[in-house]
Amino acid sequence: MPRDEAPQFVLPLVVRIERAAPPARTDALETAARAVLTLLGNERSQGEGAWAEAVRDWQDARIRKVVRRARGAEWRRAEGLDGITVTGTSAEVRVYPPVPLDGWPKDLARLQVSGTELEDPEPPLDPDPDAPVLWLNPGVTMSAGKSMAQAGHGAQLAWWELAAPDRAAWREAGYPLSVRTATPARWRDLVASGLPVVRDAGFTEIAPGETVVAEGGRRFCPLPGGRRP
Repeated sequence: MPRDEAPQFVLPLVVRIERAAPPARTDALETAARAVLTLLGNERSQGEGAWAEAVRDWQDARIRKVVRRARGAEWRRAEGLDGITVTGTSAEVRVYPPVPLDGWPKDLARLQVSGTELEDPEPPLDPDPDAPVLWLNPGVTMSAGKSMAQAGHGAQLAWWELAAPDRAAWREAGYPLSVRTATPARWRDLVASGLPVVRDAGFTEIAPGETVVAEGGRRFCPLPGGRRP
C-alpha cells in the first residue's frame, strides 16, 4: 500500500509509572487517548505550526504509536523534551511530535516499553453517554502500554471523522471520553455498525485484527452510526 512505501514515523507517548503510586489502568488508557487528541488539536500541529510537517508525514504513513514508561529522574528528563503532558485522575502521559522510526530522542529511546502492566483498583463506572467511548475487543489480551496505543488509534480515527465545529467543541470540553471493554455480543454489533474500527497490523504483541471501535457521544464527537441526541 502507498502508506507502507512512505517514510515511517511514530508518535511517542510516555506514561509515568512510579513504583509507589502506579496509575489505574483505565485512567491511563483514557489519558493516552486524550493526549493523542491534544497533540492533534494543538496549534503547533496545524497549518505552519512547528509540529505540522512531522504530523502530516506521520499521518501519511501508518499512524504508529509507541508507549514507554518512566519514573523519577527518567520522567523529569522526559518532561524536559518538547511535548505536552496530559493528566487524568491518577495518570500522567506525555506526548511528543512524531519522530522517524529510527530517530527517537536519546532520553526517550532509553525508556522501556515493557513493564506497563497496570490494574484498576475498582471496576470502572458506566461510560458517560454524552462523550465518545473507545470499545476494546474482549477477545484480545494486551498490555496496558499496547492498549494505550490502541486507544490512541481509536481516538485519532474518531477525530478524522469529525467536521471542524465538532472538533472544536470536543477540544473546548477537554476531550471527554471513556475506554471500556465490550461484551462479546456488543463487540460483534460494533464491528458491523460502520463506526471507525482500529485494525492493528500485528507488529507487536498481538496478531493482526480489530482492536478498538470508536462510538460517538450524544454531545461530543458525533459519529455516523453512533449514539444521537
